[in-house]
Amino acid sequence: MVSLALGGAGAVFLGACAAGAFAPPRARPRCLAPRRRPLPRAPPLASTAADADDGDDPSGDERTGRRRERIAIVGAGWGGLSAAHALATSDRSSKLDVTLIDAAPRPGGLVRDGYRTLNGTAVAEAGQHGFWDNYLNIFAFLEDLPTIDGVDSVLTGYAEQGQYSPRGLEAVWPVYRDAGPRLPTGLAQAWHTRFANLSPLDRASALPLVLAFSEFDDSKEAWERYDAVSFRDLCVKLGVSRRCYEEAFEPMILTGLFAPGAECSAAAALGMAYFFVLRSQDSFDVRWCKGNIGDKIFQPWVRYLEDSGVTFETSTRVQGFEMGSDGSISKVACSKMKGDGSTENIVLDVDKVVFAVGGAALNALVRNSPVLSRHAEFRRFANLRGTGVLATRLVLDTPYSANACWGFDAGVGMTYFDITKLHGLGAYGERDADEVAGSIIEIDYYHAATLLVLSDEEVVDKAKRDLDTMLGAQSADATVLDAAVVRLPQAVNWYSPGSYANMPDARSSSMPNAFFCGDIVRSRHGSWSQEKAYVTGVEVANLILGREEGTGIIPLPADEPHVALGRTFLSSAKTLVGLGDAKKAPSLVDFVW
Repeated sequence: MVSLALGGAGAVFLGACAAGAFAPPRARPRCLAPRRRPLPRAPPLASTAADADDGDDPSGDERTGRRRERIAIVGAGWGGLSAAHALATSDRSSKLDVTLIDAAPRPGGLVRDGYRTLNGTAVAEAGQHGFWDNYLNIFAFLEDLPTIDGVDSVLTGYAEQGQYSPRGLEAVWPVYRDAGPRLPTGLAQAWHTRFANLSPLDRASALPLVLAFSEFDDSKEAWERYDAVSFRDLCVKLGVSRRCYEEAFEPMILTGLFAPGAECSAAAALGMAYFFVLRSQDSFDVRWCKGNIGDKIFQPWVRYLEDSGVTFETSTRVQGFEMGSDGSISKVACSKMKGDGSTENIVLDVDKVVFAVGGAALNALVRNSPVLSRHAEFRRFANLRGTGVLATRLVLDTPYSANACWGFDAGVGMTYFDITKLHGLGAYGERDADEVAGSIIEIDYYHAATLLVLSDEEVVDKAKRDLDTMLGAQSADATVLDAAVVRLPQAVNWYSPGSYANMPDARSSSMPNAFFCGDIVRSRHGSWSQEKAYVTGVEVANLILGREEGTGIIPLPADEPHVALGRTFLSSAKTLVGLGDAKKAPSLVDFVW
């Protein structure tokens, strides 16, 4: 899921040595492009090969008689939609035919909605979806999208968050942008986060991780070094106390990377934590979608893209590919599920293909395609995998923001949300939550393979018991009126140690017309999750359009002065030890083994 809950651990990272200048005020994110009128809608891609210069080709440019360039995007999540948006709003849009293919009936990828409750009385979605302070590109996009009324119309404001265990409340994360005094990152999180049980001594044991953050600069070399070791091993070898790891870091990894720290790459953990928690004091401040993300964001976005000429083939599964004489993908064979339950075979002729899917889906495409699997580059994707998510939603008969939880099931992450308050809804969708008796509670489980095998009734019973443990009589006295159970096996990317070597780059090295976007794709932007998927979609569009790298992308803010100073000092020291070449000097990871 993308509803990460990280902050307890972030508050102890870097806190003991953070010093230096205060972070400057953050500027309001600028818009990626001016609002533009919808473009004429283009017809879908041809199902048979078209002559390149046939003036009668329905997908051709009437002014020149030339056929439009046919681009198929496999996957309609944040990455695929972003790539389509960047292409459809470019100055070459009239020369492009863009088709989005997705197996689901509604676009949105993993974070789509459209699931029904067990009683069939309401619609549910796959978890809650946070938008963190460094989602600069998504914020700018939402502000600019003509089919919604700006970012504030679809996202909540900021609010405190909590962290729970079976013992009760463990920590409270404030709205950091409102917390004073303003402090250097690291020190700010340690000072302003309110821990109920974790002692200062345990928190101080995380101090050696400062060295790891200073060395890990998100470069290819840093990824390769830190990807070889698990995050748990890194913490153990650096002397992080067992209690600090189990009560702060392990919950962060389970709800941020969706797997235990022993099974997660240290590189992924450091990169994720820095982006979501430590880039500035405000980094962990989060906003939530005011309703189902499909209704609030994806459907308005789809309408705009359709008006801009993009074709959507939903309920459509890719079955295979055909190669052209030049080694490029020339055709994409699909099977479309029709409304009456029958299937229709579709063949799309393509000039370029964008794979905008997660690791597990990319794995499946390669395993089932002799055309793709003949290439070593694609065969390595068969090593990519996902981990399971179980999203539940309980409709209770008693009224009650976002909270992370730990300690309920070994190796399983957990979050819960009061949907009634977040969305301003009553139990069955009424707008005024204060006038409706009842509430909707979302409880999501990550790395949840052991729970996915339970029946719907067993899942609902377990979710209610966990909620009773956290909230006591307030929950125990309530009755479940309805519930939703959404099983998502292997749905989110698993950043296991060694996985970096198997991740795709934005441009294929073996097929000249194949590209990749999504949060599994290597990128130097530094973002994660939905923001990274969105950014890599624009990066792929830039490659296809031949635009300068970084066009239409808002970069992350520079490191704060004390962080930059620490990285410069460490780099200089390694250059000295390496006799002029920092790459020849030993890494901290070399001493961890």
